[in-house]
Amino acid sequence: MSATTIIVNGARRTVPGGWSVANLLAEEGIVPERVAVEVNREILDRRQFSTHLLQPDDDVEIITFVGGGSSGFGES
Repeated sequence: MSATTIIVNGARRTVPGGWSVANLLAEEGIVPERVAVEVNREILDRRQFSTHLLQPDDDVEIITFVGGGSSGFGES
């Protein structure tokens, strides 16, 4: 298959044609359960990661959840 150029978090990137969001996450070493993914300003359900195929010029945003630390509430 031919290559596809997409935008990932603002940077142009070339990936193999026919790649899914799951392929992209795996290539980046990203655990799917720890991120939200938006393609062309639409949030994908995690169940769509393996079936949503990336298209030329798709704008992909990968948002990582950050946990831990303290909120400052109720602490003295």
